[in-house]
Amino acid sequence: MDFPYSRLRRRPDVEADNLQAYDATDLLLVERALSLGVDGREIAVIGDEYGAITLALTSAGLDGIRVHQDLATGRRALVRNAAELDLTGFSSHELDATLLDGARLVLLQLPKALAELEEIADAVARWAAPDVVLVAGGRVKHMTIAQNEVLGRSFMQVQAERAERKSRLVVASAPRPVPAEPPFPVTARHDGLVLVAHGGAFAGARLDIGTRVLLEVLGLAGSQLSTDEPERTENAHESADAADSCCVVNGEESSPAPVVVDLGCGTGALAATYALAHPDARVIATDRSAAAVASAQATVAVNGVAERVTVMHDDAGSELADASADIVLLNPPFHLGSSVHTGAATRLFEAAARVLRPGGELFTVFNSSLGYRAELTRLIGATEQVHRTPKFTVTRSIRR
Repeated sequence: MDFPYSRLRRRPDVEADNLQAYDATDLLLVERALSLGVDGREIAVIGDEYGAITLALTSAGLDGIRVHQDLATGRRALVRNAAELDLTGFSSHELDATLLDGARLVLLQLPKALAELEEIADAVARWAAPDVVLVAGGRVKHMTIAQNEVLGRSFMQVQAERAERKSRLVVASAPRPVPAEPPFPVTARHDGLVLVAHGGAFAGARLDIGTRVLLEVLGLAGSQLSTDEPERTENAHESADAADSCCVVNGEESSPAPVVVDLGCGTGALAATYALAHPDARVIATDRSAAAVASAQATVAVNGVAERVTVMHDDAGSELADASADIVLLNPPFHLGSSVHTGAATRLFEAAARVLRPGGELFTVFNSSLGYRAELTRLIGATEQVHRTPKFTVTRSIRR
């Protein structure tokens, strides 16, 4: 098979000379699947970042392949790449029984987080065919013995194969009996806030340090969690009056209310906390990770603010109207997959610039070593440092 991998694009995700839409692991997984002769309707693909696995298999004549991608960018890239190559024969699913029912072969690009791997392995053992074989692959430099141990909790046989092209396959078979309840989502309480997390959500049910610092700057941490106005920190400023603002989502206009966007919301800690402290605000939480969105939906529900918080699976707020938000809260990532790359943060800064109304505020927390202040000034407007620790910096930017 001579599949044109080089024609695959990452868009709408970040594209750069050192970022590819496929790697050697994709090729190994495709080669293994084709060698096994399994019917396409019995194949499920998980973690196919931009469609390299799925489209190579459909190009080889397999039909009915089911695929799950966590990231909205990956889902959109798959659709675009399929259209560009004029390929069909696949359907997209969440990580549930519709993805795995009757699957005899599951192809997996190993995730970074062990918790995410645990949730995936349990799902395969829970819903796939009794004779299912899970073939997981990754780049050798990112693989660990702990991944084999996690797979071993759900499968009786786990065998790592020899490395090829700096990638390695791990084959898991003979599913173990699963517990009555899946291991995820998990729940934890933090100073009056309850967080719910699926395996693929960043930081799990913990309140990550950057988010905690931003909450402290906004006066929303710990005992400040109430319906009273938050206490201001030194150099922080009260947001401009947003009584006349509104937001449009998918063409529907809301009633006037202050609109706050938690951009890249993760488990929804910022969105839920802000909604608890500001019952007059309309909060929108958006993330490109399906695991994060499912976590945030559960978080806002358990904290009793689901009616005032809209959670969206979206790419950098692309479904939000221009100049529709009064405040954006942002704790941006600094990784793209396994690569350290500032492009992910830049896309979110650009998104904040687009959705903020003139005079609107962006509060950003980031690792102090990254020095995003100049870029924020360039993309958003006047930016000041409102808090700094040895590890984190919080800035306030005013949309010009």
